[in-house]
Amino acid sequence: MKKTTIASIALAIAALSAAAPAGAQEAAFDSVTTHRKGNRLSIGGYGEVALSRNFYSDNVYRYSQAGRYKDDPSHGRFDIPHAVIYISYDFGKGWTMSSEIEFEHGGGGGAVEKEFEEAGEWEQETEKGGEVELEQFWIQKSFARWANVRVGHFVVPVGLTNAYHEPLNFFTVYRPEGEATILPCTWHDTGISLWGRAGDFRYELQFIAGLDGFLFDRDNWVQNGAGSPFEFKVANKYGFAARIDNYTVPGLRVGLSGYYGRSMHNTYPHDLESGTNRFKEVKGTVAIGAVDFTYDNYNWIVRGNADYGYVSDAAAISEAKRNINATNAPYKKSPVGKNAVAVGVEAGYDVFSQIRKTRRTNQKLYVFGRYDYYDSYLPGKAQAQYEYTKKIRMAAGLNYYPIPQVAVKAEFSKRFLKSQYNDEPSISLGIAYQGFFL
Repeated sequence: MKKTTIASIALAIAALSAAAPAGAQEAAFDSVTTHRKGNRLSIGGYGEVALSRNFYSDNVYRYSQAGRYKDDPSHGRFDIPHAVIYISYDFGKGWTMSSEIEFEHGGGGGAVEKEFEEAGEWEQETEKGGEVELEQFWIQKSFARWANVRVGHFVVPVGLTNAYHEPLNFFTVYRPEGEATILPCTWHDTGISLWGRAGDFRYELQFIAGLDGFLFDRDNWVQNGAGSPFEFKVANKYGFAARIDNYTVPGLRVGLSGYYGRSMHNTYPHDLESGTNRFKEVKGTVAIGAVDFTYDNYNWIVRGNADYGYVSDAAAISEAKRNINATNAPYKKSPVGKNAVAVGVEAGYDVFSQIRKTRRTNQKLYVFGRYDYYDSYLPGKAQAQYEYTKKIRMAAGLNYYPIPQVAVKAEFSKRFLKSQYNDEPSISLGIAYQGFFL
């Protein structure tokens, strides 16, 4: 390896260490701004490749007609869930610009083709699925360590996975399933953020565009509500997000986070549900609370989270969505539950810490286990029951770090559903990196 490459890696590691309290976990909303003193430009990112074999049916009716699909063959999926580029620049005098460009599932693609079967007409063809998103883009003014203002598009740090979503911040091949099912993940939105550090605390308060209740659904609760199918984000209603992390105990980070805002009448057109005044007073208030922690010490890494959410007027929102008459409107027809919950914990031990040679070369091999319980649809009194939304997922596997910036992952996992459904085992392999190039 060239000396310049070694020096670059050393600078990146030093920059990461300087960005947070000693031994602290680096947050996604801070990592894009990592700068070594004297260097104004920062370029980095992360990416992951995932290979899976799922030993259950992939038919969309496997829950409603479970017996029919019990003996279906297994299926495989190879994917690039996320490939991300950070670019940040320090203009000086407290002014910073940071951005994060994300390619999900390889990005989208299309082409124009001449169809001879259609009398030589030109047609637009979809070449592949995937998305390209500007996950962060903001300008920041720093007045002091405890007082910073960001305006633009940034990560909403509600829950453990949103705040720490880079692939070296979890053991599983894919992001932790519970939070990634019920919350937007990664949750990012446009607005104003006030944040800072004081003593052993990091805190942040955000004013952002509200969620869209017509994008909520049974299988993912409010997950899709932060997105927008349009060229702009509808902001008829607003939301507030907050987070505070404490680093007092060496190796331990404990965080509290939450969100509050209204989601009804936050659609385009604004009068989409017009023609009746039945839903005029429906507010669709969303309240989410989460607690999480990370412990990294004595060769152990343990992480955990508990999230609980509430949507007022869930039955009314569900009815209003069913009554949308607009043709091809990009809104969800399935009902939304009044509540949702996600609880998860994982623990891994570095067995290479007990081997002198691997300890000296800074290689690590974590043997881990993970447990998730989540339910994306807890109905109110007047709502129908859907038992399959309650899931328990257990996973066990290995994470091998040949160098600190790269992890090779392997796991066996299984979803446990209620007895009338079929359990869902799978095997996954993955490789991921996270770091800075400049």
